[in-house]
Amino acid sequence: MEKGVQRWVVDISKWEPTPHDFFSALSLLPQHDHTSITRFLKMEDRKRALVSRLLQYTLVREVTGIPHGEINIKRTLEGKPYLDCDKVGLEFPNFNFNVSHHGDYVAIASEPLCLVGLDIVSHMIPQIETIPEFIQNFSSYFSNLEWDNIMNGGSNDEILIEFYRYFCTYIFSLGSAGISIFP
Repeated sequence: MEKGVQRWVVDISKWEPTPHDFFSALSLLPQHDHTSITRFLKMEDRKRALVSRLLQYTLVREVTGIPHGEINIKRTLEGKPYLDCDKVGLEFPNFNFNVSHHGDYVAIASEPLCLVGLDIVSHMIPQIETIPEFIQNFSSYFSNLEWDNIMNGGSNDEILIEFYRYFCTYIFSLGSAGISIFP
C-alpha cells in the first residue's frame, strides 16, 4: 500500500477494561480530548470514543513520524478530525484521515492525497421494532427510487441488507466531507 494510505479496524467487543485500565489509557491522550470521551454515560460509548482517539494519534505518529506529544489534532466545524501541522506538507500534500465507530468496531482510514471518508455500520437486527418500522425512521434520507429499491428487497432480512447498503453509501459520501447526520 502507498505510504500514507492506512486502513485499520479494531474489534472492541472483548475489551472489558477495569476503571483503572480505562483511565490509564485515557491518560495517554491530551487533556483536551478527555471530556469528549468521558461525556458519554454508557461505557460502550466511552470505549468507542477512547479507541477512536487513540487510533487517531497512533495513525498520525506511524504515518508522519511526528512524536506523540507534538501531534495537534483539531476538528472541522462538521467534526471531522484533521492534523494541524505544517511538517507533513511536502511528503503528504493533502494528508487526511477519518474515523468511524458503530457496534463492536472502530475504524480509521488515511490518505496522503485524496479526500478520505469512512463510516461503518454494524449489521444489527432491531430488537424493539420490526425491520420495516426501524428503517422507516430513515426514509427521508433517500430518493423515491432508492426507497422503492430498499422496500422491494424481498424478505425482511433482505430489506435490511438493502437498507444498510444504501445507508452506508449515503453516510460515506457525507463522511468524506466531515458531515454527520447524527448528533
